[in-house]
Amino acid sequence: MTENQAREEICRVGKSLFERGYVHATAGNISVRLDASAGGGFLITPTDACLGFLDPARLARLDANAQQLSGDRASKTIALHAHIYGAAGRFDANTCCVIHTHSTHCVALSLQAKGTELLPPITPYFVMKVGHVPLIPYHRPGDPDAAALVAQTITRYGERGTPIRAVMLERLGPNVWHDSPAAAMAVLEELEETARLMALSQPLPQPLTDIQIDQLRQTFGAHW
Repeated sequence: MTENQAREEICRVGKSLFERGYVHATAGNISVRLDASAGGGFLITPTDACLGFLDPARLARLDANAQQLSGDRASKTIALHAHIYGAAGRFDANTCCVIHTHSTHCVALSLQAKGTELLPPITPYFVMKVGHVPLIPYHRPGDPDAAALVAQTITRYGERGTPIRAVMLERLGPNVWHDSPAAAMAVLEELEETARLMALSQPLPQPLTDIQIDQLRQTFGAHW
């Protein structure tokens, strides 16, 4: 993906998320890690930008050390994104997009969550397309301690053989990542839909059984 293609794709995904209610006002951010052939470094949405009205030319351009080179001032979450790329890249070298939103049902569940993960494995597509979603205890937005904790969590899950594509920042929202903006958006969509199903289900649904999850591992290569 060239830099210009990445700029256009960030804006397309941001507009789609905004129009469908996955983000609101100036909440959320999207970044892309550029290949060396595209100059390396990062693109990220500007601070306090509405994802529904992004301008490709005004996205923040940063070098490989996350230092700004051009564009509007980068989102304060670039440190968190850089930690995610560094940790997740150990287990999937193709990781090149991170999306953060304040998706309603995910945040609502995090306000009530009592365990170490946001959701149990209640649907096969959640298991296959999202996987484990560790719950990161509340830190103020932009807190460097949160970025370090997210990186440690990604490493811990990856080293035990269950690499993850999402974490949930308590009271703030999910961070998801994948090998393209479109693929990362699909992870986010599946995660928020599963959270919505959980919120609507009374009584609460039973998780899939170990046998059912093992079938998803063997048939589809699910990491759970």
